[in-house]
Amino acid sequence: MNIIIINTSCGNFFSLKSTIKKIGFYSKITNNPEKILNADKIFLPGVGSIKSAMTKLKNDNLLNILKCCKKDILGICLGMQLLGKYSQENKGVHTLGIFDVEVNLIKDKFLPIPHMGWNTVNYINNQPLFKNIKQNSYFYFAHSYAMNINNYTIAYSNYVQLFSSVIQKNNFFGVQFHPERSGINGIQLIKNFLEM
Repeated sequence: MNIIIINTSCGNFFSLKSTIKKIGFYSKITNNPEKILNADKIFLPGVGSIKSAMTKLKNDNLLNILKCCKKDILGICLGMQLLGKYSQENKGVHTLGIFDVEVNLIKDKFLPIPHMGWNTVNYINNQPLFKNIKQNSYFYFAHSYAMNINNYTIAYSNYVQLFSSVIQKNNFFGVQFHPERSGINGIQLIKNFLEM
């Protein structure tokens, strides 16, 4: 299987690559359009600035390739937010627009922002991505922005309010947490994505 991790210059690439290797698969980290077009499975990881990530994707001529992608693609953390249409970060950034959903700043007077650490994830109905993962399982989060519950939400979590922790539209998936840092549950989720 040809597994590609897109190099957004702001992600846990090697941690993700190591997790994929533990499952028994080999992956390549690249921003080469031809290699991405020939992939069987694609990961879009990201941490940090959404503006920097969008600039990187644009400079690498990957915007249209991602928008028209027909292969399974999994956005992780910032990578999930890139799949939305707009983010409040950096006074507003237009993103890929695959999901017609905005990404908003989490605001609270009492709980610390960013939301960092372990939190439960509740999935809706039977989801192939959550095969052999129990309801209310813990995953590791690190984010200040989030998507509200929407038509594409297939799993949700609660911090300040309910938010989308997993979204799906056709072959596009997004997870707000870091599966590569989420122990057994994260490994199982990545395995499920690769075996779908």
